[in-house]
Amino acid sequence: MYDRNAHSGGTRRGLAVVLAAAMVAWTFSPVAAWADSGSAELALPAPTGPLPVGRTTLHLVDRERSDPWVADQRRELMVSIWYPAAGVRGPRARYVSAAESELILAAREVTGEPADVLSTTRTHARLDVPVLSRGRLPLVVLSPGFALPRTSLTGLAEELASHGYVVAGIDHNHESVATTFPGGRITECLAGDLDPDGPTVAGDRATDVSFVLDRLTGPASPWWGGWVIDPSRIAVVGHSMGGAAAVRSMLADRRIRAGVNLDGAFQPTLDRELDRPVLIVGAAERGRPPGNPDWTESWSRLTGWKRWLGVDDMSHTSFTDFAPLEEQLGRRLQPLPARRCVQITRAYVTAFLDEHLRGRSPSVLDGPTPEFPEVRFWHP
Repeated sequence: MYDRNAHSGGTRRGLAVVLAAAMVAWTFSPVAAWADSGSAELALPAPTGPLPVGRTTLHLVDRERSDPWVADQRRELMVSIWYPAAGVRGPRARYVSAAESELILAAREVTGEPADVLSTTRTHARLDVPVLSRGRLPLVVLSPGFALPRTSLTGLAEELASHGYVVAGIDHNHESVATTFPGGRITECLAGDLDPDGPTVAGDRATDVSFVLDRLTGPASPWWGGWVIDPSRIAVVGHSMGGAAAVRSMLADRRIRAGVNLDGAFQPTLDRELDRPVLIVGAAERGRPPGNPDWTESWSRLTGWKRWLGVDDMSHTSFTDFAPLEEQLGRRLQPLPARRCVQITRAYVTAFLDEHLRGRSPSVLDGPTPEFPEVRFWHP
């Protein structure tokens, strides 16, 4: 979860501390292939839905707003769009670039490995292939953890797209270890050295989310497939600081029907009611409730449909791609096997979205189930 004490120090040292808090120790060892890849390259788990997945990338500029970290610049965002595709022909989408991989490794002070090792990660989306045209589709916006790139939620994005969702993952500029813009310009994480206040970051991200919704659902959408988005069915899912932003986005924008907070603090504790569905999921030590004290303090302000889940033997970053990727590199972020972490995250996030954006009622959200004994339902 967000820790403002992690953001002090010089640029390189401060950023390394932030990533250390977010990603735990990354010790590289010879890659063991996962069954999904069929080779020795890193691989994300394959999506389980019936639909092929496409991906495209947008560069969005808010001309009406200054960047909160660089006041003399307009707010710029890079947004990846994952979507159900009409076919599987086309180049495979790259996970991260070689330059981005190098910056992640440098921030983690990792040596002895190829600088581009993360750029070879196998994804399951095809680049810029046609969108599947079967009527309007619900939209899910993803906001990553602090200092983590939008690509850290690629596995979840591909999974949701394979089940018929349009997914927009946002890189909040200067809050990621590496964001690449058109022409090859790369920005790094400035926010860590500026000692940001958690509520300020979450509030700025909420503004980013509303801006992205304006663009994607507006009459002049910059995405050629924007016509498939159903503006009446929108949710926001975030990890860590992105989870805080998901809740703040719901408070600020009535277009958002539902939100998921994956192991993120409430920034700040809710001081007014939120009457729409919210799912909060936290990593938990066995038998102990997950989340910060602000979860308990905010719980009564959630007046709509709500669930508080804790998952035994998962860690803070187990909800991201770093669980399966690091396990392939010889280390686990958590006691639970990475495949199980992925399965649990996918099952509960998808079930929540299916219920609140599609009107389905998956039993997995009704209460504890033998299928997922690691998942505990908390009722403060």
